[in-house]
Amino acid sequence: MDRERLKGHLDLLLLAVLEDEPGHGYAVISRLRERSDGGFDLPEGTIYPALHRLEEAGLLASAWSQHAGRRRRAYTLTPAGHRALAAERASWTRFARGVLAVTGATA
Repeated sequence: MDRERLKGHLDLLLLAVLEDEPGHGYAVISRLRERSDGGFDLPEGTIYPALHRLEEAGLLASAWSQHAGRRRRAYTLTPAGHRALAAERASWTRFARGVLAVTGATA
């Protein structure tokens, strides 16, 4: 996937993969890759700053845990994060419908 096309949509993708269950950074990367059939294989250097930014914005909360002797930080959506996800989904749907209508493409 062209990284330029991804700009502006990363927040929606991150919130969506954390909607059902918390996840640490590597789990988020793996979920993005799996759900997109490899289309979104993003580096840690893209994901971690975005997770931190979403946490600072109050859309995610995090907690440290130990797993197999390693510390890792798990992220979960806050109530504000759930609201933001719903709004972003609605906005994306309107945008996608408009692009499909203009281009004559099918989903």
